[in-house]
Amino acid sequence: MIRGISQAGLGHISTEELVRSARQYGFGAVDINTDTLIADHGIEGTRQLLEDHQVIIGSIGLPVEWRQSDSTFREQLTSLAVTAHHASLLGCQRCCTYILPATDESPAAYMAQSIVRLRQIASILDAYGIRLGLEFVGPYHLRTAWKYPFIHTVADTLTMIDGIDRSNVGLLVDAYHCYTTDFTADDLRQLRADQIVHVHINDARDVPLDQVLDNDRLYPAEGVIDLPAFLQALQDIGYTGVVAQEILSKESPTDSIASLWERSQRGFDHAFRNISPSAFQ
Repeated sequence: MIRGISQAGLGHISTEELVRSARQYGFGAVDINTDTLIADHGIEGTRQLLEDHQVIIGSIGLPVEWRQSDSTFREQLTSLAVTAHHASLLGCQRCCTYILPATDESPAAYMAQSIVRLRQIASILDAYGIRLGLEFVGPYHLRTAWKYPFIHTVADTLTMIDGIDRSNVGLLVDAYHCYTTDFTADDLRQLRADQIVHVHINDARDVPLDQVLDNDRLYPAEGVIDLPAFLQALQDIGYTGVVAQEILSKESPTDSIASLWERSQRGFDHAFRNISPSAFQ
């Protein structure tokens, strides 16, 4: 497995700073917006920046808002091929998006619309050798934020993936969402490695599950999620991809960026303590 890092949890750090510092703190991959770096450095300059600092791109976020109006979706879909092409030239093989766990729309109609749109997105990404990772969202307060419940478990997401019916679509497995839906390490072992596109880790406060908030996450090893067991299960099924930190909080952290890097590194060292060094970067 490859230790990964994102800007979420590192305060006001630029994409370029993320790339330049990741390897120094033990991270081999970065989750970034490639369009931002390319705008500043061009394709070749960005490729050289990644090579110079010995990191790969773990994933990019999906630059298409597929949850809203047809006009917004169609307008943004037109630029996806350019983003995917550029990302592929940088060696990126994963693009991820999340699925909200409730909706004000009719659930049946919303599911049908989502499947059609995500199938179109997946087909474009597939042309550039990029997989699409779908992230279910577990916290209870979001499951009740809109009128009707929607997808919020691994099983639900796999059902949607079956409906999309594209070989390059799989799961983004986030330790936080697994925790909030009682999806255990033993449950994780029932998956195949090829069903997982990307992984996020973070930690949760010691409060009742229905009070765990999506934007109140902790750094690895600072909460109650058994991350060593989570990672061991991933290793057991043969997952070798990126495991990236994603810390969402109500306010941007005020500690120095260096201290946040060190905090992240300590958390990963703890979470990976039972994993053989030969199994991760």
